[in-house]
Amino acid sequence: MSASTLPTSERHEAPFTLDEPAPKVLSFWDQSAFWANLGVSLIAFSGAYTVLAPNAEGAPQLSIAAGILAMIVGTVAGGVMLGLAAVPGAKTGKPAMVLLRGLFGAKLSYLPTVLNIAQLIGWGTFELIVIGDAADELFGGGPHWLYVVAAGVLTTVLTIWPLGSVRMLRRFVTAGVVIALIWFYIQFFRAGLPDLTANPGPHGSGPFGVDWNLFWIATDAALAVSISWVPVAADYTRHSRSTGSAFGAASGAYALTQIVAYILGLFALARATGGGQYSPFLAVTLGGLFFFIFVLREADQSFANVYSTAVSIQNLAPRLDRRVLSIGLGALITVLALLLNMGNYFGFLGLIGSVFVPMLGVLVGDFFLRARGEWNTAADAPSRWGMIVAWLAGFTVYQLINPGDAGVWTDFWVNIQERLHFTKQAWMSASLLSFLVALLVAWVVGRITTQRAAR
Repeated sequence: MSASTLPTSERHEAPFTLDEPAPKVLSFWDQSAFWANLGVSLIAFSGAYTVLAPNAEGAPQLSIAAGILAMIVGTVAGGVMLGLAAVPGAKTGKPAMVLLRGLFGAKLSYLPTVLNIAQLIGWGTFELIVIGDAADELFGGGPHWLYVVAAGVLTTVLTIWPLGSVRMLRRFVTAGVVIALIWFYIQFFRAGLPDLTANPGPHGSGPFGVDWNLFWIATDAALAVSISWVPVAADYTRHSRSTGSAFGAASGAYALTQIVAYILGLFALARATGGGQYSPFLAVTLGGLFFFIFVLREADQSFANVYSTAVSIQNLAPRLDRRVLSIGLGALITVLALLLNMGNYFGFLGLIGSVFVPMLGVLVGDFFLRARGEWNTAADAPSRWGMIVAWLAGFTVYQLINPGDAGVWTDFWVNIQERLHFTKQAWMSASLLSFLVALLVAWVVGRITTQRAAR
């Protein structure tokens, strides 16, 4: 059946397999609502702690003012990177992992595809855990398993009609989220703000109590949340009506709402008195009602992870139906959320950033600067080992500067630091430097390859 003979509802939905074209039906406002909702997350509220305590020592080390500054710098940089990742999808109509055929070659694209599938399953599982924990606190206990299962079912339903879900977010959910944010800001301001410049840690210096080594680690943590969406951005922007709207919505709407959510999370953290992690929200007038909006809306995070996992799998098996994959993946993350407890959030963010920040640098260096939007994304696209080298160069730079908190993996890179007599300087940002190194190496390798081909 051709696309023109399909019912209107199906012509305006995401294709079932990679063999079908992607309809260009999402406006700037559709995409802005989608990315804005992804920027407001329960993880942003609870994860605000990772900005104040970026060294994972268990106690805040940065002042709230320094944490806000680190969060803004990291989120703005991450928003720009997200916008850059959104453009190739809008230009080519290809999902994210298929685009990597043009960057690395068809066979070599399987490696980042598998890594992406693994991180998305992890994120999807983590989101259901967060929803279950938030519902526990909201309702004062109850059947935790039921909250997780209900969130898993809602997630799976949303993935069956992904573009319809995006349009639904614009029409119904976004307004409720904005009202809830405004309400909590008003309540927190009325109760009085904490001392923003008080430095709780032993290493502060300067008027804001900033330890600049910790500041850049905190910036990397905030940026990593944005970067986690980079390897899936094209899954949605391939349906964008223009590249400009794809970039503007992804970079602007996401960064704006993530900043708003993180600052609110920092204010809530300052008001915590030993209760549950969401107790400051529930303690204000009508807090339970408006917090319920956040809990319900969190399903769009797990929806995006599950849908993009299905589309990523299609890079390996193009003819698999995304609906079948989505149902299976929804069941899988629900079971994992019932069994697992993902406690090392900071270490998880560090690993995500070290993999996908330099990969984006390679993409920008090759797609925008060398190929200028012209890539071979066919199933037989030749392998490009030079781009793998550029990716590994950026990855190495990230790990040397910020090896994170991942047990044996961190010990390995600390040992490499010692062997190289490398000492991180206060001005070094792992994310920004690894991005620039990967971009530069990719550009140089691309130029050399192009010149050889011309000769």
